[in-house]
Amino acid sequence: MVTDTSRVDRALFVTGAWVLALIWVLPLAWAIWSAIHPPAFVTRFDPLAPLTVENFVGAWNAAPFGRYLLNTVLLVSLVLGAQLLLCIHAAFAFARLEFPGKSILFALVLLQLMVTPDILLVRNYATVASLGLLDTILAIGLPYFASAFAIFLLRQTFKTIPKELDDAARVEGVTLLGLIWRVYVPLAKPTILAFALVSVSHHWNNFVWPLIVTSSVETRPLTVGLSIFATTDSGIEWSTITAATLITSAPLLVGFLLFQRQFVQSFMRAGIK
Repeated sequence: MVTDTSRVDRALFVTGAWVLALIWVLPLAWAIWSAIHPPAFVTRFDPLAPLTVENFVGAWNAAPFGRYLLNTVLLVSLVLGAQLLLCIHAAFAFARLEFPGKSILFALVLLQLMVTPDILLVRNYATVASLGLLDTILAIGLPYFASAFAIFLLRQTFKTIPKELDDAARVEGVTLLGLIWRVYVPLAKPTILAFALVSVSHHWNNFVWPLIVTSSVETRPLTVGLSIFATTDSGIEWSTITAATLITSAPLLVGFLLFQRQFVQSFMRAGIK
């Protein structure tokens, strides 16, 4: 039996969901409107306004977006590959192996979660500069090759896997590396997918660090490339800016729309709040 209280709770929940949806959708809707209409219609709504692709053409021609896109794909792939390779092994060690200083090392990993990346900008820049890696894609990704968040998340998942599987694999002659990649990694796929989505999204949108360590078109990612769409002599060209922003965010947006079910399920299974 549905009570008045439950009806009120449901109404509040639905209202809150609509408010949050509007807060997210309205800026996107305005960006799409501005990008597909002439500049004169940026600040006014007219159902009869003519559609145009000139803003996208102008944005694409104003910057080498093809190169920026390639750099971004290479960057997120490099970072994600390095993170999974390093963090899967580190998480397994913290979850299953015993070694001196294990608790202290894991406490240091957790401590890193409380340190904002901006605090390390100067130190990371000095390190990258000393290695002669400035203005390279490797310089952008190197500080993120190890992820405390990934280690913690995967460790918690690995600890839920029954130890009997370890014994069964060892009886079959599986090596330690084989145990990790043939037993633990397949069972942790939802968690790995959840982290991969977070990692790709973060490094696709990262701006400050790539801006600091890059200075040429050959190494700049999409977010830094957008910085060329600043003010001109005639002011801010919002139509061009929104078109360039949609070009930059379109791959992530399309990917989310295509894989939204897997996206939500992976986070639910991984226990990410």
